[in-house]
Parts: sequence; structure tokens; C-alpha cells
Amino acid sequence: MATSLNGRRVAILAADGVEQVELVEPRKAVTDAGATAEVVSLEPGEIQAMNGDIDKADKFTVDRVVKDVTVDDFDALVLPGGTMNPDNLRADENAVRFVREFVTSGKPVGVICHGPWTLVEADVVRGRTLTSYPSVRTDIRNAGGTVVDQEVVIDGNLTSSRNPDDLPAFCAAIVTAFAG
Repeated sequence: MATSLNGRRVAILAADGVEQVELVEPRKAVTDAGATAEVVSLEPGEIQAMNGDIDKADKFTVDRVVKDVTVDDFDALVLPGGTMNPDNLRADENAVRFVREFVTSGKPVGVICHGPWTLVEADVVRGRTLTSYPSVRTDIRNAGGTVVDQEVVIDGNLTSSRNPDDLPAFCAAIVTAFAG
């Protein structure tokens, strides 16, 4: 097992509707590299993951509630996609605050697929370059960001990818960024 992330604490901010593979694969990548990963969500209990935004997948236990955490509790943040997940997150002031504070802290953030919707709501994409699922790109541009169509885009502390097909490259990139 790689140990590049030993002692690192990673928050995976997710809500009902999270795309299962976009939660599971990054979590596995960071824990395999030695990090501790915690699912942070809007409410205690469990969140319902989805496959392809249509089919219910597994439920995941919530480790921490976003209103009870701070940026100081973690070394890195993962924002998985799924259309319902970031839509739920961006409607919650505590989730938006947490994301805004995380990005502005300079700590590394990995975001994939529809995940940038929460970044847009937190007003942290202005002047930044990232990628996303195609339907999110206009929102990023309207919020002052630049969008490119690449497997992985790294801009400062933001590492972004487009969709589940990019997960191998995304997971490798966030492990490197989180080890930073």
C-alpha cells in the first residue's frame, strides 16, 4: 500500500443522489494511499447513492455533518458528482460555506462531473480553469470560470475531471495533489 497520504484527513462532501462510483473510487484511492476519508453530508444517518443518476445504488453512512465541521478538520476535500448531489449541496448554506472556505484556504480540492455546481454556488470559480460534465460548463463560464474539455485539469488547488470515465486519471491526480 502506498503511504503518500499517511496522516491526511480527507472530507468527501456528498448528499443524496451522489454518483456512487464518484464517491467510492476517490475514497478508495485516498485510503489506499494512507489517508483517512470521511463522508460529510447535510444530515446524520445515510445518503442514497445512484448509478447513472437513475438507478438507486448503495447507501453510505455519514461520518460527519457539514454544519459541525470546519476546514481545519481536514487536509483535502473531494466533491463527487451526480446531478442531485451537488444540487442538494448548493442549496445548503453550511455546505456552500464549507466549500468556499476550503477553496479559499488553499487546501487541495478534487471535483468531478456535476460537482462544480457547488463551486459555482460558493463563488470560487471566477478566474479559474476547470473541466466538468458538459451540462455544467455554461454555469462555470457564467460564474467567471474558464472551461476546457480535458480528462484532468489542475488549476492551483483545484483538480477537476469530466465524468466517471476519467476516474483513473482523476484518482491518481488527487492523490498527488493531496500529498502536495
